[in-house]
Formats: sequence, structure tokens, C-alpha cells
Amino acid sequence: MKKFLVLLLAVSMVAPVTEAQTVLPKDAPKLKLSDPLPGNLFVELAKAVNPAVVNISTTALPKNMPGRRDPMLDMLEQLYGFRMQQPQQQQRPQQMGLGTGFIIREDGLIITNNHVIAGADVINVQLSEKSKDVYEATLIGSDERTDIALIKITPKAGEKLPYAVLGSSKDVEVGEWVAAFGNPFGHGHSMTKGIVSSKGRDITEINKIPLIQTDASINPGNSGGPLVNTKGQVIGVNSAIDARAQGIGFAIPIDEVKSILPILETKGRIARGYIGAALGDLDPDAAEYLGLGDVRGAVITNMDPKGPAFKSGMKTYDIVTEFNGKTIRNSLDLMDAVADSPIGKPAKAKVIRNNKEMSLSVSVAERAEDKRIVKAQAKTYEGQKAPFNLGFSVMDPTPELRTEWGLPSDMKQPVVIETERSSAASRGGLRVGDVVLDVNKKPVDNTKDVLKHLKKGDNTLRIARNTRIQIINITAN
Repeated sequence: MKKFLVLLLAVSMVAPVTEAQTVLPKDAPKLKLSDPLPGNLFVELAKAVNPAVVNISTTALPKNMPGRRDPMLDMLEQLYGFRMQQPQQQQRPQQMGLGTGFIIREDGLIITNNHVIAGADVINVQLSEKSKDVYEATLIGSDERTDIALIKITPKAGEKLPYAVLGSSKDVEVGEWVAAFGNPFGHGHSMTKGIVSSKGRDITEINKIPLIQTDASINPGNSGGPLVNTKGQVIGVNSAIDARAQGIGFAIPIDEVKSILPILETKGRIARGYIGAALGDLDPDAAEYLGLGDVRGAVITNMDPKGPAFKSGMKTYDIVTEFNGKTIRNSLDLMDAVADSPIGKPAKAKVIRNNKEMSLSVSVAERAEDKRIVKAQAKTYEGQKAPFNLGFSVMDPTPELRTEWGLPSDMKQPVVIETERSSAASRGGLRVGDVVLDVNKKPVDNTKDVLKHLKKGDNTLRIARNTRIQIINITAN
């Protein structure tokens, strides 16, 4: 009997396939393939795009901080007849980092990431890794939430700068070949290739814009560089990587970038809305405790008593589920909805209070820090231009200038407020913020003295820079 059972088992294991069992298909999917990629595709892409890719380095200048005064400065002041500032622990300019950008117009307009230039006092641009020419760039506009910034360099006389052509990200397909350009870890004009891995990656912690995912290698230093298609058109701006894995990089779609470029160039920033509320998330346990089921939203945890939220009638622990027509599932949703709302106009908000839904009208204000940025960017000083095409301007210090630049309150000597790029003054090492003590061995007390003592040919200036006295030689053209 035991032998018979064993035999049945063995037979059942080798039983033939029945019609009821699934037969897997063997035919490959039908593909609509275009012409094969030419062997020199990426060679040609490198030749076409690399000239427009630039290396960006940023520097933060030392800030004046209060501290104990060094008694040795008293002796130096008597020697030089000039009140000197207290030296700080870090007086040298601080190198902040390296990044990438790409020129989009012949006049030197450059796209990069906001995080590449954020906090920088000086932005330097090199057109190629080995180039000895360094252009000092001007910040035109920036936006933290989209991580896009515009900077500009001034071409030399007769110079035509190469530029990249902006394409469209609307029709980008998953699996499409792409190339990423940049300066990873300072290695200039590096190029990597890959494909579009996914579209519309919604990573709100990184960017409010859904991103393009690619497996083209993106590393620190690539930020701000172009992601291009096989036609050599820019379809994205390299922005971030997933540090947990290899081959997961993200780029900001170029269509989104193009939509904000005019605003950044004309206004310098994207105005963001503000309601004056601190936010939290409604987690599942709290929702269940309140009997709200699967309702989600942003919880008001605190408010500015002078802010729009408080004035609208919102209360602490209100749960915002909709704002300006957008569904709110968490605090990030509400932050984006408020930021994108028209400033100065009422926005309808749906809130849950004591398990009851109600509607409120909130007049969205402009975020205060944006106003301060605008004021700082718009502030300029008019001085007297040096003669003989020396390329710098000076002015007598005003109380406002002393306060903003951290100058001693009793200082009267003129201050350099502008140096022209590639000018005699710039080549001689004169910088904005230098205090002029004498010109050609003649003491100066004001701007008129500086202009009077300058001459054609060689000029020697004694200047004060932070706590150092330096000699600058400038030769008029």
C-alpha cells in the first residue's frame, strides 16, 4: 500500500500540462522605432553644448561682528591717522562652493540653481576650466522655492558668448536619451549620458515643481547645469540627487523655468504669499481621535496676531482642508497654496473647527523677508567717477552707508563704491568697500581730494581694507 501511494505522488508531479494552465506569451511587444542613434551623437552634443556651460564659484565676504577691541589698534590708529576696525576670527573671504550654469543669451545671461549662489557676496564665472579669464557675475534674480537663479556676466568688447538653446519638457518621454553637463567636484565640462527614468516626480521637500528623474550621473557641482535631449536642446536644469542610491538624479523641467524667467529678470524674485501662521500636519491617529476618518489637512499651531490668518478669524488648531481652490492634505500643500496665491487679494479657505466645516476669506500678504530682499537689492549708491578711465567710483560716507557696510561712525575718508569689470582699478586689485587714505602720497579727506590727486599714467593709492593698510597701483590707459 505504501508503495502505491509513493507511485501516485510521483506520477502527479510529472503530469502533463493541461489546457487550464496559463500559457505565457512569447511574442515581443511591437515597437515603433525610429532610426538608430548615430555613433557620434554624444560627441556632437558635447561640441554643441559644452561651450555654453560655465563654472560658477561663490565667495562670502567676512561680516563685521561686535567683539572686544584690540588695544594694539590704538597705536596703529595714531600711526596712520585712521580709525581701524576690530579684526575678526575670520577676515578672509570664505570660499562657499562650486556649481554650474549655462549661458542662454549672447549678452551673458546665465541660468543656475538658487542653492548654488545663495548667500554669496561674490559670484565668479569661468567659461572653461583652464581659462584665466574670470568674470564677476551680477545676481539678476532668484527664487528659493523653485531653486532657480539668473546671473549675468558682461562680455568683453567684441566678444560673442556661446549660448544653449532652450527646448521643451512637455513632450519628454520616459526612456528618452539625455545628457547632463556640469562641473562635478570641480571637474570642468564633464558630460554624462543616460535616459529619462521618470517624469513628474513630486518631491515637495526639494522643489514645488514636479521633477524629471534621470539615471545620467549627477554629482555635487553639477547643480545648475543643463540636461539636454538628443537634439541638443535644454529640457531641464540639473538640481538634486538621491544620496541613498546611484543613478537617481533630478532636473527641473525647462518649461517651468521658462515661465518664471521674465519675472526673475524684471523683478528679481517671485513674490510669495504669506498668512502669518505656523503649521503642523494632521496625522492618522489625530484624525481618528477627532472622528474625522480619512480627512487630512494642515493644522494651525500658532499665528501672528497682526497677520492675515488671525485677522480672517482663523483660530489655533483649525484644520485647513482647502485654500484658494486647492485641496490641502498637509502643511506643505498649504505652504505652496499660500505662496502661489495672488498677493493683496482674498483667498477662500475651508477649515474644520470642532468637527464642523466652515469657510473663511483670507487676504494674502507678501512675505516680509521678500520685501527686505527687494529693498536690499534695489539699494544703490551714486558716487564720483574717477578720471582718466581708471574704472572706479568713490563717495563720502553717509550714516546709511556706515550702517549698511559696518564702517566706523567717525570715519570721514571716501569709500570705493564701484569698480568696473576689467578696468585698470579692477586689474590693480581695488575693491568695493576699500577706504582711500591717500592718493599719490597726498592725504585725502573727501571725494574731491581723490579726484584732484589722480593723474594720467601710474597712480598709487593707500587704502584700508578691514584691518589692513594696503598699497594699490593703478595705471591709467
